[in-house]
Amino acid sequence: MTGGAVVRASGAAEVLELLAGRGETLAVAESLTGGLVAAELTSVPGASRVFRGAVTAYATQLKRNILGVDAALLEQRGAVDGEVARQMAAGVRRVLGADWGVATTGVAGPEAQDGQPVGTVFVAVAGPDGAGKVARLRLNGDRAVIRMESVRRVLTLLCDELNENARAQDTEQNGGN
Repeated sequence: MTGGAVVRASGAAEVLELLAGRGETLAVAESLTGGLVAAELTSVPGASRVFRGAVTAYATQLKRNILGVDAALLEQRGAVDGEVARQMAAGVRRVLGADWGVATTGVAGPEAQDGQPVGTVFVAVAGPDGAGKVARLRLNGDRAVIRMESVRRVLTLLCDELNENARAQDTEQNGGN
């Protein structure tokens, strides 16, 4: 598979294969994608070896009450924020007992939300030992396009993080110089 040419299900398949090879698990927290990330993952045969489950926290209070996102942060910045995405990923990882967590939050439209324009999306990855990343996206297209591109991007972010994490572990095990 080539870097930028990740096709829908192949992104999920690659992520699941990488995790299975490491003996690690994944949990998903979704807002704007409304379950699409979980659907992509579970469309791959054998996903149950790795995929623990998902929380679709569409309502802001669920982000706080279930995933443990800081209430003051939600009040100050709203749900469409990079730190909110980071806390969602860490929260779902903790709540569902997974090695890795990913999250999506953003505005798919048709109207702006929390002062953020349509197409503003944050995707995040949280992993063992504090590993993780957040990406801010500015996506174009209609609601369906924004949601599907968010799925693709969060899977790509996780894949990149898994590969980076594996390289770091390999370097550490082989002398680190």
